[in-house]
Amino acid sequence: MGGGMTAGSQDVVVAIDGGNSKTDVLIVSRDGRVLGQSRGPGASPQNIGVDGSVQALEKLVLEALRGAGLPDERPFAIHTSAYLAGLDFPREEAILHAALAARGWSDTLIVGNDTLALLRAGSSDGTGVAVVCGAGINGAGVSADGREHRFPALGKISGDWGGGYRLGEEALWWAVRAEDGRGPGTALQAAVTAHFKASSVLEVVQRLHFEELHSDAIHGLCPLLFAVAAGGDEVAQDVVDRFVEEVALLVSVILRRLELTEEAPEVILGGGVLTGVGEQVIAEIERRCLKVAPQASIQVVDVAPVVGAALFALDTIGASGTAKAALKAATKRV
Repeated sequence: MGGGMTAGSQDVVVAIDGGNSKTDVLIVSRDGRVLGQSRGPGASPQNIGVDGSVQALEKLVLEALRGAGLPDERPFAIHTSAYLAGLDFPREEAILHAALAARGWSDTLIVGNDTLALLRAGSSDGTGVAVVCGAGINGAGVSADGREHRFPALGKISGDWGGGYRLGEEALWWAVRAEDGRGPGTALQAAVTAHFKASSVLEVVQRLHFEELHSDAIHGLCPLLFAVAAGGDEVAQDVVDRFVEEVALLVSVILRRLELTEEAPEVILGGGVLTGVGEQVIAEIERRCLKVAPQASIQVVDVAPVVGAALFALDTIGASGTAKAALKAATKRV
C-alpha cells in the first residue's frame, strides 16, 4: 500500500469487529488509549457483499477518526486489524483483504474471522477456545504453538445449531404447536403472544407472513426463551438444554483437536446470547467443558470483541504489554 505516513498516523491503529448485527470501530494509540470509536449495523460480506461491506466499514472508520480529531488523509494509521463475521474460508478473507487494502487506510492490514477477536479480547494471550453466539453461533481455538481450529458458520448447511435467530425460531415453533394442539402445552404460548401484544400466536404468524413484522423480530424471542425456561417450563428448558450441549460440544471438539484437554486452556464465551443467559446456564456449560478439560477456565468475556481486534493490532506493531493492559482496563465492561 503506497503513500507515506501522515503526521501522527504512525502512532495509531484501526480496529474493527463486525458481527452480523453490529459493527464496532476503535482508533487506538500505540500506548493503548482509545482515541475514537463508532458503531454501526452489521457489515458481514456474506450479508451485504464485499463492496457494501467495504463502504460500510469506511464510513465507520471515518466517523471514528473524526471523533478522535484526526485527519482523514490516507493512510490513517500504521495498521488495520479487521475481524468480521462471514469470513469463514481463506478465499473470503483474501477477497476482503484485497478490497480493504485498496482503500489505503494503513500500511499493513490483517483480516480474520470475528470469533478470533473474541478470543483475543477475553484471553490473556490470544490462545485457548472461544465460542460466540449472537445471531449465529461459531467457535474457534488457537493453541500455544499457533495451530488453529475453526468451523464455518453458514447455518444448517455447515452443521450449525443454536444462534439467537434459531433459538427464537424454536420459541415460536413450540408456541405455535402448543396453541394449535400439535405439541405439548408450554408457557411459551402466552409469552410469545404477550411479547408481540397479539391476541394469539396465530396472529403473530400472520403478521410475520404478511411482512407486517420483520423477520428480525424472531431473534427478539431468544431472551424470552431463556426467561421462560428459568421459570420452570419443561419445553423451553429442553431447548435451552440443547443449546448448552451445543456450546459445550463446540468447546470440546476444539479442545480435542488442538490437544488441549490435559492443559489449562482459557475458554471464552461471548456474543449477545451468551452474555445474557444468566449464571445457571453458564455454570452448566462450564460443568460440561470441565469434564473434557478439567483444568480449563471458563469465563464470559468482559470486554467487547473489538478490543480483541485492537489487541491484535497492538501485537502486530510491537506495542508494550503496559499498553495492552491499559487498553483492556479502560474498556472493561462494568
